[in-house]
Amino acid sequence: MNEYELKYGCNPNQKPSRIYMEDGSDLPIEVLNGRAGYINFLDAFNGWQLVSELKRATGLPAATSFKHVSPAGAAVGLPLTDVEKKIYWVEDMDIEFTPMANAYIRARGADRMSSFGDFISLSDTCDASTALVIKREVSDGVIAPDYTDEALEILKAKKNGNYCVIKIDPNYVPKASEKKEVFGITFEQGRNELKIDEHFFDNIVTENKALTEQAKIDLAIAMITLKYTQSNSVCYVKGGQAIGIGAGQQSRIHCTRLAGSKADNWWLRQSPQVLNLPFVDGIKRADRDNAIDLYMGEDYMDVLADGAWEKIFKTKPAVFTAEEKRAWLDQNTDVALGSDAFFPFGDNIERAHRSGVKYVAQPGGSVRDDHVIDTCNKYDMVMSFTGIRLFHH
Repeated sequence: MNEYELKYGCNPNQKPSRIYMEDGSDLPIEVLNGRAGYINFLDAFNGWQLVSELKRATGLPAATSFKHVSPAGAAVGLPLTDVEKKIYWVEDMDIEFTPMANAYIRARGADRMSSFGDFISLSDTCDASTALVIKREVSDGVIAPDYTDEALEILKAKKNGNYCVIKIDPNYVPKASEKKEVFGITFEQGRNELKIDEHFFDNIVTENKALTEQAKIDLAIAMITLKYTQSNSVCYVKGGQAIGIGAGQQSRIHCTRLAGSKADNWWLRQSPQVLNLPFVDGIKRADRDNAIDLYMGEDYMDVLADGAWEKIFKTKPAVFTAEEKRAWLDQNTDVALGSDAFFPFGDNIERAHRSGVKYVAQPGGSVRDDHVIDTCNKYDMVMSFTGIRLFHH
């Protein structure tokens, strides 16, 4: 099959729509269930590249949760802590927490609100445990190199039998150049085949040069994630998973703030105040996510005025004060931060410091590099200049 007819383009009025191989060769994918759309495939193909690179860079199974052609989360298959199982809503699951399942749980769970209705990419065969996790989440589809028979049956039953399941040939190699058409005009460029490996962060420009092995892994995850994130983009990573991604902002400081606020929320969800919230029985996971987001906000009391809390909580929780939040956030340390282009001002580092960032990777090349380096030195951070910009559009 060298052509696949899509439901429609970016929007329902954009028809006809298809994907095809210009040279007449077969598509490297097979749609095993459901019917994929234009944006589904953009998410699937970008996500597949991301997890394939993460697997090559770390040797671990990898997963990503994509929304609108940018990752909402990305992670490798490291074991889950008891706290992570709880904040990712899987502590009740009687499954084998396989590396592939762990990778997706972590990719999906770090920013659950952004991942709602995601398209999933898996670096390795989708096993039954991973499929059972996917089954209970709101998601549009999944792409993987293969599926066990049990996993495929689980996924085929999702969304009344309409869940999109795509199998991709892991040996497919695209052409060295790529094209796209905008306004009837064809753009062509060489593919971004940059390999991010253990030497990518060798050029350390700060006084502190103690880049740990875990920090190298986390920075690699950050930079590979940014390689497939709509620019401008900034990514915070800790313990093998992206915990905050800021994408598509016109100003880099806004990317840093957006990603930082998501990283902060990830850490705040692990606080006793949030872990012990007294939810009513039978509340849906999405409603819990929304309630937690409201609870951590500054206007919690206003939002839950007039008894509205009774629909969510058994008893009204105490306010999570700004002082309590700050004290908890100050305990978050050793976070890695990547940026797809240089930081033009030290304010990005100041904001990153507030979210526990210890390690930074960015291209460098700003006229204010000295100021950015000085700001890192003020906080004893380790910063690498990669010399490589990673814009993605």
